[in-house]
Amino acid sequence: MKRTMLDNFLRRSIGILGTAGVISGPGDCEPNLGFGQLNLGFDELDPGVSTGESKPERAKCNPQSVESNSGSDVVLDFFLGDCIPGIKKLVKPGTVDVVVTSPPYNLGIEYGAYDDTVSRDEYLAWTIKWAEAVKDAMSDEGSLFLNIGSKPTDPWVPFEVAEVLRPIFELQNVIHWVKSIAVAKEDVGDYGAIVSDVAIGHYKPINSRRFVNDCHEYIFHFTKSGNVSLDRLAVGVPYQDKSNVKRWKAAKEDLRCRGNTWFIPYETIQSRIKERPHPATFPPRLPEMCIQLHGLDKAKLVLDPFMGLGNTAIACLRQGVAFMGFEIDEVYFDEAYRRAKSEANT
Repeated sequence: MKRTMLDNFLRRSIGILGTAGVISGPGDCEPNLGFGQLNLGFDELDPGVSTGESKPERAKCNPQSVESNSGSDVVLDFFLGDCIPGIKKLVKPGTVDVVVTSPPYNLGIEYGAYDDTVSRDEYLAWTIKWAEAVKDAMSDEGSLFLNIGSKPTDPWVPFEVAEVLRPIFELQNVIHWVKSIAVAKEDVGDYGAIVSDVAIGHYKPINSRRFVNDCHEYIFHFTKSGNVSLDRLAVGVPYQDKSNVKRWKAAKEDLRCRGNTWFIPYETIQSRIKERPHPATFPPRLPEMCIQLHGLDKAKLVLDPFMGLGNTAIACLRQGVAFMGFEIDEVYFDEAYRRAKSEANT
């Protein structure tokens, strides 16, 4: 099947009707559609299209209107192709409410179809290009949650990325994704919930006399204005001292802001090749929390320009939010769709 990045995008879609998943078939998408708007008026998705393993013949891209994230039909669209021309061609400007993504880190990671060894200058210039496309797609009150990490021998990448995005976005929040943490009993004192030393989460051990294990990554929260209202209690945590609920005027319920340190461990797996065939992913819980923090009632459409294994799509499925994702690697694209389809059918 012939495909080009600019003229055709292979598209697969999942329509969710309430709590049930209806799977539509794949096809090549015509890029001159004003996707991402509400009430487009195109034909409905055909739930009867086969989703077998054989390569189907081409079908035109079939966007679906999106009216709400609760109780209405929403569509999740997966596109095989470069996100920069894809966003420009397929997403109507100003229609994306939340972007949650994790682009390549320029750390020499072995991806399938992407060369992560390009020069830093080339990488940062490319970062500006995709960020400008994303900004155009975002609504004025939209949020970009950008997950990016580093390695001990190259710790500057997150800061260099944030710096080149400074003329494009306002950096509204800096969130630390904590993958693993150790808490000593003596450090918390008389705290009933912790009865001994605790070490939880997963990390990649570093065998070095110079560096400590790298147990966190950044989530940069960018907005257009720096003044986007958030639903902080949507990812809140209960007060440890319940007397605060009555003592503090701001505490209207037993829930407080979680803050900017988010402990989100990976799920334990037996085989990375089979269960997580991508060298750099975030768990579905991370985009779930980002979408909730932005405000689920305001999240009509979520975009992930670097879809990977589709964990942002899975988060959208779980929350009933429309989704668009782009991926240049066909292996990751197929796996993202397969995982999302499985989630929709559970």
